[in-house]
Amino acid sequence: MPELPEVEGVVRSLQPVVTGKTIYHVTISEVIKQAIEGMTIKSIERRSKYIFFHLEKEGNPYLLVNHLGMTGAWFHVSQLSDITEEKFLKHAHILIQFDDHNWLVYSDIRRFGEMRFLHELEEHPPLLEMAPEPFSDEALSHFLEKVNLTKYANKAVKEVIMDGHVIAGCGNIYATEALFKMNIHPARKLSRISKERKIELFKTIVHILQESIDVGGSTISDYRNINGEAGSMQHRLKMYGKKTCPTCNGDTKQKIIGGRNSVYCPNCQH
Repeated sequence: MPELPEVEGVVRSLQPVVTGKTIYHVTISEVIKQAIEGMTIKSIERRSKYIFFHLEKEGNPYLLVNHLGMTGAWFHVSQLSDITEEKFLKHAHILIQFDDHNWLVYSDIRRFGEMRFLHELEEHPPLLEMAPEPFSDEALSHFLEKVNLTKYANKAVKEVIMDGHVIAGCGNIYATEALFKMNIHPARKLSRISKERKIELFKTIVHILQESIDVGGSTISDYRNINGEAGSMQHRLKMYGKKTCPTCNGDTKQKIIGGRNSVYCPNCQH
């Protein structure tokens, strides 16, 4: 599933090619079609793992919110045949044609993605409950405030750092990598980790997220940047999906934590 770095890569790729364009025609659900045709994309930003398309029509602002789910991908093409991977073309669910006749196409192979048209953010309260961006000044203090709550004390540390109310945008891949780098067992109870180590863990997560952004994210399974472009972070991963620990050469183990499969080294992570 695309996490923060992958979504950031998509947003950065979309910004220069669709910002300022007016939507001429849409093939999607009739409700959204009637709502956004004729609107201009004023800007695009990432918020946690979501893509926010800020739209405007007749001076009024609107918001189209997209979550890529597990296999969502965007393509900016001059014609549909420019999408060369058949699996993405076959599952092209949203077709947006601009006034310059180019197309913005949303494809979702497994259809777990999400698309919402909002007049304002308050119409979908869960979006207001997300933690601050991990790179922001207030993110660390927010993190420390959350991890001190009683409800998190006896939870596995990996489950907590994948909680979007605690840290925005950290999913299975980067939680796995950060805990391995810190030599922390993913099932370790949060209450058994000192404040100093929690701060170090937070900074490690932020560092890994930024590193992944810098190299275009991790292309795993069906994730693509726009137009089928791949990232390279998957070549830098130390623990996610590994059978052998790169530090001790021992066999890794797997455990379901917070509903997700967690890979870890039983020798190096305690």
